[in-house]
Amino acid sequence: MCSLSGRQRGGKMVLQILRPPLLKHLQTASLTCVVSRNYSAKATIKQGEQVTIAGREYLTDQMTNVTSHLLSHVGRNLHLQKYHPLNHISQRIVQYMYQKYVSSRGNPLFSVHNQIHPVVTTWQNFDSLLIPKDHVSRQKSDNYYVNKENLLRAHTSAHQCELIGMGFDNFLVIGDVYRRDEIDASHYPVFHQVEGVRLCTKRDIFGSHQNMDSFRMFENGERTRQKQGVHIAQVLQLLESDLKSCLLGLATTLFGQDVEARWVDAYFPFTHPSWELEVKINNDWVELLGCGIIEQEILSNTGAQDKIGWAFGLGLERWAMKLYSIPDIRLFWSTDSGFLSQFQFDDPATNFKYQVYLIDTYTHPKKKSTSCCYRIVYRHMEKVITQEEVNIIHKRIEEKATADLGVTMR
Repeated sequence: MCSLSGRQRGGKMVLQILRPPLLKHLQTASLTCVVSRNYSAKATIKQGEQVTIAGREYLTDQMTNVTSHLLSHVGRNLHLQKYHPLNHISQRIVQYMYQKYVSSRGNPLFSVHNQIHPVVTTWQNFDSLLIPKDHVSRQKSDNYYVNKENLLRAHTSAHQCELIGMGFDNFLVIGDVYRRDEIDASHYPVFHQVEGVRLCTKRDIFGSHQNMDSFRMFENGERTRQKQGVHIAQVLQLLESDLKSCLLGLATTLFGQDVEARWVDAYFPFTHPSWELEVKINNDWVELLGCGIIEQEILSNTGAQDKIGWAFGLGLERWAMKLYSIPDIRLFWSTDSGFLSQFQFDDPATNFKYQVYLIDTYTHPKKKSTSCCYRIVYRHMEKVITQEEVNIIHKRIEEKATADLGVTMR
């Protein structure tokens, strides 16, 4: 029989668990006391005011719905902070792409753009990606508008066309994105994305031959569920194989070679055909990313009409939560040393799980039962938490531990 006790020390609660010698490992999970809050409920910046965002000034109007609290997240750049879990994940993705695609001279083909200004035009965020004028994703209720012409980017895809137009064929865009959403353990109005784009010329697809004119990538065909009308089926198959091989390799590099994965057909306005990659984690299928063959119209509009390409997008928080067993997306914004200190390792590929630490054990010489002491620090994400609130949560932990682990209170 095991026993568990909880006692208060200042603002902290300490769990003591008694266990027999046969109970070698006690699995624990961290718990953060949080209250959902809708950012739209906060007062927005008034119409006609000047607002400064990351060093640039904008005049607000009737479309403005950003709040000062939301704007306080701009410039935090969690993905660039050393030892932050999002930084570890982004480094691993970058290193994988560097090693996967190398030039004939041995240099990485992919460039990385991780400090692009987060305010984009509506053309960048929507029109350049062929998102229809009446598409639901344009609504004010789904986005954070600075004014009628500008908004905080809703996805890193907003920079795709400008980078292609600048001559980049292989690149990653990493940065913070903003979407209006109810806050809970898996949703937050600010999160981070990685956008990957690879464009291929005729030589990239077929290799070098004496008579390259005999090789074709395009045709005037019919658009179907499987392909765009302008793409030759053989070329599409080669490109699809390259895309899926790349992303499946990325998933297995991070989640293990034995991870079970599957491709699911999807729809995005800016790619066709499109897919989502899902992997099975703890017996649940989890979507990891979306991808597809870039709409040729987008490439034609950016001066890359003689190329064909693919793109993918993934959320860093989702990957980090699954990889490190982080239970709440709000923890990424925490300055709590108890959270951040656990990720202070130099090798981003370190195999690590976020956890509550065992701080003391004692085995009774006669009863042969072992007392295990765990410390849990309770912090609210947005306010000072009261002792009464802590007591309620702590009581639930005691009850859950008793039910799931067979422990009893001492």
